[in-house]
Amino acid sequence: MEQFRHIGEVLGSLKALMVLHDDIEFKQSQCRLLLDIFCLAFDTIAGEIRQNLKLEEKNRKWKALEQPLRELNRVFKEGELYIKHCLDSKDWWGKAMSVHQNKDIVEYHIHNLFCYFPAVIEAIENAGEIAGLDEDEMQKRRVMLMGKYDKVWNDPKLFQWKFGKQYLIPREICNRLDSAWREDRWRLIEVLKEKRSSVSASLTKNELQLCNLLLEKLNGSEQFKGKLFPSSILSGAKDYQVRRRLGGGSQYKEIQWLGESFVLRHFYGEIEPLNFEISSLLSLSHPNILQYLCGFYDEEKKECLLVMELMSKELCCYMKENRGVRRQILFSIPVVVDIMLQIARGMEYLHSRRIYHGDMNPSNILLKARNHTEGYFQAKVAGFGLSSITNSTSRNATKQNTEQNTANPFIWYAPEVLAEQEQPGSASTSKYTEKADVYSFGMLCFELLTGKVPFEDGHLQGEKMSRNIRSGERPLFPFPSPKYLVNLTKKCWQTDPTQRPSFSSICRILRSIKKFLAMNPDNGQPELQLPSVDYCDIEALFKKKFSAEVGGELAPVSQIPFQLFAYKLTEKDKTCMSIKDKSSDPSNDVASTHREDEVSVLDDQLVPASDAGSVCFDVLSFCSETPVKKVIARKKYPESKTRKVPGTPKSQTPRRSPAQLPLRKCAHSLKMNRGSKSPLVMSPLHPSIGRSTGSESEIM
Repeated sequence: MEQFRHIGEVLGSLKALMVLHDDIEFKQSQCRLLLDIFCLAFDTIAGEIRQNLKLEEKNRKWKALEQPLRELNRVFKEGELYIKHCLDSKDWWGKAMSVHQNKDIVEYHIHNLFCYFPAVIEAIENAGEIAGLDEDEMQKRRVMLMGKYDKVWNDPKLFQWKFGKQYLIPREICNRLDSAWREDRWRLIEVLKEKRSSVSASLTKNELQLCNLLLEKLNGSEQFKGKLFPSSILSGAKDYQVRRRLGGGSQYKEIQWLGESFVLRHFYGEIEPLNFEISSLLSLSHPNILQYLCGFYDEEKKECLLVMELMSKELCCYMKENRGVRRQILFSIPVVVDIMLQIARGMEYLHSRRIYHGDMNPSNILLKARNHTEGYFQAKVAGFGLSSITNSTSRNATKQNTEQNTANPFIWYAPEVLAEQEQPGSASTSKYTEKADVYSFGMLCFELLTGKVPFEDGHLQGEKMSRNIRSGERPLFPFPSPKYLVNLTKKCWQTDPTQRPSFSSICRILRSIKKFLAMNPDNGQPELQLPSVDYCDIEALFKKKFSAEVGGELAPVSQIPFQLFAYKLTEKDKTCMSIKDKSSDPSNDVASTHREDEVSVLDDQLVPASDAGSVCFDVLSFCSETPVKKVIARKKYPESKTRKVPGTPKSQTPRRSPAQLPLRKCAHSLKMNRGSKSPLVMSPLHPSIGRSTGSESEIM
């Protein structure tokens, strides 16, 4: 309840900020959209709470809502700070240059809202299944939820028609998601035209040139494509100055310009061969790629100057500075997943534009700490584009930067890239592919998860390293490591490129993992928190069913709620089928354990509401990994059939298998369970599990 109150406070602040929304000069339509969708989210949560929960149970049954609402509050707070930034009209020209083409509100803030909101809805539903003292009312609620998670709704159009408002994607909102940024671009064009034509504005010559530059770019005129403006517009500004060099060599510099800080990419050469590449870079816009803002060229000096946004630090530098003897892993699991998803989203966007990176490593991932959320970062992909530059200075700078900030460069390249580089005449013209980028992403995931540079424990260098990677050698994960992330990483670095997932698949998997983590906080023991099934398997089934939808162009953010819902249905079906198959096999002694025993174990372990929704999944995954010799031991001692499940609350010790427990304790637990007279109630979300409703102490 406290977290829900915090969300209400942020929403009240947002409404106060937006009273004078007509005076917002930057992103007015997107700011209004964000406020409306936040209001819809708050009202939807309030309605779900009224329908499923009771106020007198807030200190017991509402515990499952704490973490999802905490994550949602973070999204609201970040949205509030961004709107404050848009309201600030100080240094108008610098802000206009920074935000004139990005879609941060739609692609970043609303994307994060869609990632966490289904977790809130499901947490309320899970808590509602065991809330209330009226058994008839609880049973009707379960019947209603059983209908919601029926296979018939596993269709994007039916889902939006039935559950669009509940998941924040009614048709009106979807239309505004597509049009809000276009409206903001049109509004900025009108403001620029007004400034240019107004006598009272009294623009300086430099500001007038900037105004023309932005108008031509925003209008998308053919004359602007590939055209760079005179460098005098940049150097002639009153406050223009170079502050410092960034990285090796002199290609990148931090500059002060128009009251803002930017990065200047600087190189020499003929501009004609680069027109197409530069035009493509200036047209890109995504919150998880480094934004190219504008370009200038000096005809006499043959000097090209590209202005980009400024980030705080490279990932490799951050890890090197913060890594210590006792602190190897730098990020918590939720932060790792968040960074991985942002990188994957940036690469998904680049690949949708047929741009392949070819040099993904920690020095090309840039981080910036978020203003409100401690420990979380905004991540952007850099180092792509302008692959045809042959200037020796820039190449030497890139090489020096790689040597300083990364280990052996072989470790980031896919096996097929290494094989191609070894062929005569192709070392400098390696073919970039989507699957090669996925391999490099897998190596990045390993370093994020472990805090170690891949292969740093070995002593292989040069050709020997390359040969071993091509033969299938990969770094080893330490124990314990989250299995669901290890499996994804191993999928990414498969030797066969066709076995690697696309970045669209990786994004769907990571969004589902984010939802799982929001609903199942690890309490300091992430190795015990296992999803019901491998999300890579669910993605394979999802792609098989929706092959037409997942192919082609980049899916809009409005598809995220349905994708998470479809994953939920696939996860439910796959788990229940697995349990049914195991239960029907008489030779499987573990699977033939009586359902009553499973329910008694659930009662004995005092499973919190946040874990109640996934108990049958955890039982399955735990039993399926039990060594054979422990199953034989159970046959020898029938009284040890009772089996504890993962998901230990914070106040309890980690679970052990029955083979590790004293036989007296197992027998006593079994005897107590069989003596229970509490009625069993079937859960509609997990039909294979019964819940005891005899007393609240047994449920919670």
